Amino acid sequence: MAASRLSSCVAMAAAVASLSTLSDRAYADSPFRFFPFYSSSSSSPQGDQNSNSRSEAKADAEESKGSGFDPESLERGAKALREINSSPHAKQVFQVMRKQEDTRLAEMAAEKAHFEAIQANADIEKQRKLHEEQRDLIQQQAQAKAQMLRYEDELARKRMQTDHEVQRKHNVELVRMQEDSSTRKEQARRATEEQIQAQQRQTEKERAEIERETIRVKAMAEAEGRAHEAKLTEEHNRKMLIERINGEREKWLAAINTTFSHIEGGFRILLTDRNKLLMTVGGATALAAGVYTTREGARVMWGYVNRILGQPSLIRESSIAKFPGSELISKAKNKVFKYSTSAGAAGSKNGLGNIVLHPSLERRIQQLSRATSNTKTHQAPFRNMMFYGPPGTGKTLVAREIAQKSGLDYAMMTGGDVVPLGAQAVTKIHQIFDWAKKSNKGLLLFIDEADAFLCERNSTHMSEAQRSALNALLFRTGDQSRDIVLVLATNRPGDLDSAVTDRIDEVIEFPLPGEEERHKLLKLYLYKYLSGESDQNAAKWGLFTKKKPQKITIKDVTDDVIREAARKTEGFSGREIAKLMASIQAAVYGRPDCVLDTQLFMEIVDYKVTEHHQRIKLAAEGGVPA
Repeated sequence: MAASRLSSCVAMAAAVASLSTLSDRAYADSPFRFFPFYSSSSSSPQGDQNSNSRSEAKADAEESKGSGFDPESLERGAKALREINSSPHAKQVFQVMRKQEDTRLAEMAAEKAHFEAIQANADIEKQRKLHEEQRDLIQQQAQAKAQMLRYEDELARKRMQTDHEVQRKHNVELVRMQEDSSTRKEQARRATEEQIQAQQRQTEKERAEIERETIRVKAMAEAEGRAHEAKLTEEHNRKMLIERINGEREKWLAAINTTFSHIEGGFRILLTDRNKLLMTVGGATALAAGVYTTREGARVMWGYVNRILGQPSLIRESSIAKFPGSELISKAKNKVFKYSTSAGAAGSKNGLGNIVLHPSLERRIQQLSRATSNTKTHQAPFRNMMFYGPPGTGKTLVAREIAQKSGLDYAMMTGGDVVPLGAQAVTKIHQIFDWAKKSNKGLLLFIDEADAFLCERNSTHMSEAQRSALNALLFRTGDQSRDIVLVLATNRPGDLDSAVTDRIDEVIEFPLPGEEERHKLLKLYLYKYLSGESDQNAAKWGLFTKKKPQKITIKDVTDDVIREAARKTEGFSGREIAKLMASIQAAVYGRPDCVLDTQLFMEIVDYKVTEHHQRIKLAAEGGVPA
């Protein structure tokens, strides 16, 4: 019976506990409220427990009412608790209930821990989401910053490209401006150079005119001096002659008186003797006729001989014999000195003997020689030539060589000899052309310094006599000739009259020798003055002298040394190179042993090169002609 009641009480307590649990779960958001008997002690008196149970049941009922629940179930639970309290097994019931409460509390603690873990996970997830949001924000900020940097970099690059483009355009503009400036400077320089050259040409022209005027004034002064000297001499001679005449007159008066006294005696004898008178008159007549005939015959013969054998005074050098037999003597002389001339010719391997020219100019000269020779063979008109170039470049030698190779006679005159002749120049020029026609071979007439009297006729410094001489030459060269080849040589071709240049068929320039030509000239004149020809000439003339000449010894003057000298002597003419070797010869003769070594050779070369540059400087300053 008691067991059944205990079981029924336990079931009721469990129902009350389940209700209280349901009420606690339904109001989870309200604070946890425990039954009063859970907090009461098991050793407390039962009366207290009942009173507490009643108060708690009342409070629960009020709370249930306040919460809107039906309090009947709580009342029934309270009633069941009162029955449990009154039951003898209340202690066991409460122990079971305490265990159930502890289990429920443990479950609730576990749920609380679970909820705390869920809350912690939620906080962690929230923190993770917050960190992810922060990371996304940082990434977005980094992306935005990177995009901003890229944009700034793009702007900087565009700005740099713009700056570069502006700089490039500026540089292009600067280059264009520099090119324009350079072009303007070059044009200004060329204009200045042209102006300087024009001034130099004008200065040279004025200098030439001044030189011609100086030569004319000098010639006139010399002529006046000679005339004055002749006048003084004539006065002195006249005085001496008067004194002599006075003495002779007295002597001749005495002789005449004596003669007339004798003649008077003779006339008296002749008048008295008729035969003697006739013989005297016949002898006197015969004597007068003989004197007149002899005088006129001698004049005629002299004119004839002079026309045949005479050479014009303007001709300075000619290959035509001046008198009969001179050509034979010249040939004999050449045979005597044949060895020396052949040795000199052997020293040069070109086709123009000892003349060294540029290969192209040499071919041109050889072609002209052959053309002139063939022209003479076919009796065709000769072609006139003009050689121009700096002094000492071989114009005279080439003209003589052309005449020799073409088989013509050779005659040379200079234009400076025509100017002092005055009015006689016309006659002398006609004499030259008349004399030239007597050559059976044909004559090459070489006029050196042709600009001295063949200058432009419009020049104000040209005298009437010079103009007449020029007109005479133009008259004699108006038609192409089969007798005369006219060769003009000048350093100033621009000064020649246009009519003179119109009569020229071949114009050839003789430039200064190049390095290779200077090398050949140095070797040629080294052989001529120091090693070969000079020794042979000394040996020839040593036969007629008592003192034996000393031989020159050349030591260590190699081809490289000569080529170095050729490199240093840039701007030298052939004549200057010949003078250079003559100076070296004189320096060698100044040594006791007559030895030429490299040191002496290069020392003289350096000295002459310095002298050459000084001469050019003086010529540029207008001091002396180059």
